[in-house]
Amino acid sequence: MLPLMFPQNRRLKTPAEFERVYARKRSASDGVLIVYACENGLTHPRLGCSVSRKVGGAVVRNRYKRLFREAFRLAQHDLPPGLDFILIPRPGAEPTREAVSLSLLKLAWQTARKLGPPPVGPPAGGKRVTSQSDAPPAEPASSALPDR
Repeated sequence: MLPLMFPQNRRLKTPAEFERVYARKRSASDGVLIVYACENGLTHPRLGCSVSRKVGGAVVRNRYKRLFREAFRLAQHDLPPGLDFILIPRPGAEPTREAVSLSLLKLAWQTARKLGPPPVGPPAGGKRVTSQSDAPPAEPASSALPDR
């Protein structure tokens, strides 16, 4: 059985991380949630929660965030890997954890389809890399800048 933990590395924390996901402009929604998604270059999904004051006071907003985190924690191994997700509640009565879990799974896969397929096949260099030891050394970032 896979562990059902929610460690720090599975969370979006900084405003820049949230902005990157919003800037990608890929979302899906239903009556329970709005889900934004963006590639993260990791092997696991990450979660961010955005609950507006329109939803209610601090107690209500924190309850929604706990609900979202629990739904993500239980469903994380069924979500598309390598994506960051931001969950936003829809107006209305507070949903159950089961409703949030079902909605999260459905919408996460919808946004993953909108982002397009993950890269498959040989890397740009033409040689298929099968392990880290076969990988060519990374070029320094400064070489990617054009000379002026």
